[in-house]
Parts: sequence; structure tokens; C-alpha cells
Amino acid sequence: MNTKKSSKQVASLAATTLQDPSASETAKTLAGSVLAQSSTNKQTGADLEEKASKVLKSSKYSEDTKTLAGSVLSQSNKKR
Repeated sequence: MNTKKSSKQVASLAATTLQDPSASETAKTLAGSVLAQSSTNKQTGADLEEKASKVLKSSKYSEDTKTLAGSVLSQSNKKR
């Protein structure tokens, strides 16, 4: 079970991202994961961990998208 939760600030950023028509598909995917983890015990899947890791290593994503990626990774399974 995952006991980590997204912070209210990051959850708010995620909600804003999902409503933003200009946000990338990647940002919206990460935002959906952040929101799912803000109020449940859901844990990041391996495929999303990989996507979040790539976002953090890339220069093409915004700071907001990287914030979402960092939150997703912070709630990942440390055994993987």
C-alpha cells in the first residue's frame, strides 16, 4: 500500500493542467496520476515512472510538467 500523497499545491497544479487546453498529453497524463494519488493509496505504475523520469531528464518540458513528474516519481515503488 502506498501511504504517500500528493501535496495540495501539486494537486492544484495537476487540476489546472488537466483543464488547460494547451497542456501536452504528457503533462495531462502526469497530472491525472498526481490527482489519483492525492486522495487514494494508488501507486505509480512502472510505465508512468519511466515517462516521468524521461520528462525530468529532458529540456523540452516546462517546470510545471517537471513538478508533476517529480511528484509522480516520489510516489513510485522503491523496489523497482
